[in-house]
Amino acid sequence: MKHSFDIKDTDPLLLFGVNDQNLQILTKAFETQLIARGGHITIEGAKEQVQRVEQVLRDMINTINRKGSLSTKDVSALVKVSVDGKVAVPKGEMPVIVYTPKGEVTPRTEGQLHYFEAMLKNDIVFAVGPAGTGKTYQAVAVAVAALKARQVDRLILTRPAVEAGERLGFLPGDLKEKIDPYLTPLYDALQDMLPHDKLRTYMEQSVIEIAPLAYMRGRTLSSAYVILDEAQNATSMQMKMFLTRLGVNSKAIITGDITQIDLPPSEESGCIQAMHILKGIDGIAFCRLDESDVVRHRLVKDILQAYQGYSEH
Repeated sequence: MKHSFDIKDTDPLLLFGVNDQNLQILTKAFETQLIARGGHITIEGAKEQVQRVEQVLRDMINTINRKGSLSTKDVSALVKVSVDGKVAVPKGEMPVIVYTPKGEVTPRTEGQLHYFEAMLKNDIVFAVGPAGTGKTYQAVAVAVAALKARQVDRLILTRPAVEAGERLGFLPGDLKEKIDPYLTPLYDALQDMLPHDKLRTYMEQSVIEIAPLAYMRGRTLSSAYVILDEAQNATSMQMKMFLTRLGVNSKAIITGDITQIDLPPSEESGCIQAMHILKGIDGIAFCRLDESDVVRHRLVKDILQAYQGYSEH
């Protein structure tokens, strides 16, 4: 099989490495031939190996876009991901998810690393766990990295606007002002990941969209990274609606804390139901984070354990 891969928007010197060392790593690992001409690389070899090389090349470009460089160690790690499906983590180090104006975002616990690996390997990932375990923050980081690497064309972040103790109709302001408080955590994460001007431009151009879950109905979300946050408060019908919105070249991350459900007692959480129904489907992963993955204030972990102990009495 022969396939042409477009690299015209990437610096070939960074991608190829000194004396084409990076391409040589790929050639040896996947038993393929790579010929670079102009803004294209021609990949020749067995179909499966050609597809793997193309994916690694995408990941290499992603790395360049995130950190501005690409080492032979980076390439070897990406090859290892392709070969055995696991992220190669040097001793004492964690992979960088994305570089931001505030520094690099990395997994900070083994649970978060497993979550990151799941997002790399699957098109749909469910992540459940208590507050402070990085469910939303890490999902936004992975999505922003994919956008920067041009793996997707847009990001869509959504939450169910569940009335936790207050009814929307009684809150002051127009519909946007009533709903925005529910979406604040998503704005906060994005503001950490992107410069203010860039974020504003992306939102004005609808490259990044933040909206209540109800606004997803009837849409087909193609070439997008879609994050459903606070998914424990999505009803069964809303969850099915959301999952069936995915179009070509899209990925979804569903995050929630199933101990903090604000739905009426008679309403089943769509997140919990979906995790039972979809178990065993290839391409869908389930990650469970716990108190050991909490990365907020040191007291948060103690608070969670205290509440858990109280509820068990």
